[in-house]
Amino acid sequence: MQSVTQQINTQLVTLKLSGIRDALSQQSEQPNLYVEQSFEERLCLLLDHEITQRYQRKIERLTRQAKFRVNGTLAQLDYGASRQLNKTQIRSLAQGEWLRLHQNILITGATGCGKTYLACALGHNHCQQGENVYYFRLKELLEKMFMAQADGSYRKLINKLTSANLLILDDWGLEPLTPQQRSDLLELIDARYDTKSTLIASQLPIENWYDMIGESTHADAILDRLVHGAIKLELKGESMRKKLNSLTDADHSS
Repeated sequence: MQSVTQQINTQLVTLKLSGIRDALSQQSEQPNLYVEQSFEERLCLLLDHEITQRYQRKIERLTRQAKFRVNGTLAQLDYGASRQLNKTQIRSLAQGEWLRLHQNILITGATGCGKTYLACALGHNHCQQGENVYYFRLKELLEKMFMAQADGSYRKLINKLTSANLLILDDWGLEPLTPQQRSDLLELIDARYDTKSTLIASQLPIENWYDMIGESTHADAILDRLVHGAIKLELKGESMRKKLNSLTDADHSS
């Protein structure tokens, strides 16, 4: 026959209250710490632990499903003068008001200057705040949309992408779009317009995006929805990859 403690643990597992179970175990192991607390105070501690654990699991789930290309964090950003990255602006973006206003962010700059890292750092920051984020390289997403058309899952994919609070599209503009890609991209951008935020990272200057899209009607529609009212960040400075390789080479030679 189960003891009362075993029965409670079994009930908590059945109810999926692992946070309360862990906190109750801690209270049982150190009873002297809680002897002066009332029943209500101890119950409040148990519930706080459950809430905290659930929120932590949610953040871990959001981070996994985002599938960031790099594990970037805002705390590790390089604010060197040559990069022209405004620390005050980044701190403001970290607060998430732009997401609540459904604004877009357009990050441009030369290859290796840290666009992907900054995009992933912002995305990770908003996962920590409980936001639903997805990261894709544009080419991979367009291929995924093409395959979804073929296997009948296209509408499900569009709904999934539309539901994300933040959609990060990296490597934007590496190659011109096909007619089908233009059509798919317009449908996605239009579905998210003025209701969700999109972050674009591209080595192609914004003024060249029109030619990349390739057809005036689609280009006008896509860019009007993306660029109007967007926050623009242009990264400068030496390639971070070259800088890292130089440091690595120096370490090996010393």
